[in-house]
Amino acid sequence: MNPPLDPLPLLISLIRHSSVSVDSNVAITEAVARTLAQLGFATYRYDYNDDSGTRKANLVATRMPPTASIRPGIAYFSHTDVVPVEAWDGPGGPFDPTVVDDRIYGRGSCDMKGSLVAMMVAASMIDPQQQTAPIRIVCTADEETGFLGAKHLVETCPLYRQMVQSQPLTIIGEPTRCEVVHAHKGIEGFSITSIGRAAHSSSREGINANLAMVPMLNELLRLYHVSESDPRLRDMRFDPPTVTWNFGVSDRCTAVNITPGRSDAWISLRTMPDINGSELIHAMKAKAAELGLAVKTWKGGPPMWVDADNASVRAMCELAQCDHPQTVCYATDGGEFTELVNRVVCGPGDIAQAHTSDEWLSLDQLKRGIELYHQVLLRWCVKSNA
Repeated sequence: MNPPLDPLPLLISLIRHSSVSVDSNVAITEAVARTLAQLGFATYRYDYNDDSGTRKANLVATRMPPTASIRPGIAYFSHTDVVPVEAWDGPGGPFDPTVVDDRIYGRGSCDMKGSLVAMMVAASMIDPQQQTAPIRIVCTADEETGFLGAKHLVETCPLYRQMVQSQPLTIIGEPTRCEVVHAHKGIEGFSITSIGRAAHSSSREGINANLAMVPMLNELLRLYHVSESDPRLRDMRFDPPTVTWNFGVSDRCTAVNITPGRSDAWISLRTMPDINGSELIHAMKAKAAELGLAVKTWKGGPPMWVDADNASVRAMCELAQCDHPQTVCYATDGGEFTELVNRVVCGPGDIAQAHTSDEWLSLDQLKRGIELYHQVLLRWCVKSNA
């Protein structure tokens, strides 16, 4: 058995890949695959082109036990894409990772390359000859832009079908400070476009696109108040318990002497297991149709719900030393994997650091993630009585 991987150099190397969602993630996927292959994993790529024609890659890496086993083992899911960097306030640069005190700064350090490194290191600590169940490490693309990689995996990957058949413990490694999350909200989004005609504002040649958009905004504001006040749109198992109806608008006008020729509004809402906000969406679309405005649906993702008393959830809470599992209000790839019944979201790092202009992961959390994932692998993939 080779020595375990050194986590910090590995994390630094992954952060240096500028895997922003609009770009290809093939290079970082290849880097992860090479490292996992050195650990004895069989790696399989599932590539696709996104809507812009950019090549994207999902990765499924599996290390089987040396002898046949009927135990399902574990399936760990990470994403390799990161959000863009509009401004950077941390030390170094967003893709020039820097360690200061107990933190490593860099885009993706927290969300979620640190978690992926923690699982890779934990796997390197397991002697393959002692394995009694499969270890699967899955990396998806485009989580930050509508969970497209996860959708592609579910629709096309035969190895995912095998996971559904065996029903392993499924860990979505998003940052939870290594606490166990059994449920989260989903997300839906829409854009509304009003087309006028731009012209010099001193003339009557223009058609102000905001003339139709303003009454649309009044309707979006009304629906916001409905979403906050209607008890039927509330689930007290989440905080906040509402669908958090959110909206904004821009006509991109940069001078007061231009009649705006186009105005765009957007809406997002956070769906919950029993509340999809369909009445709000129907009212929004009806008003847009009345005003002659175009509505476009964004790619979103469904909520995730696994009962808190699920045996795997309880076992994870025991290992993580938390009294009970939590719910959160952000969305993850976990919402796409509905056929995997033993899902939890659990990983190192604090979601409050994700997407920030000085994103960082504490080295203590990285260590905690490695320790927790190592215990998970021992329990589900080594010990014969798990």
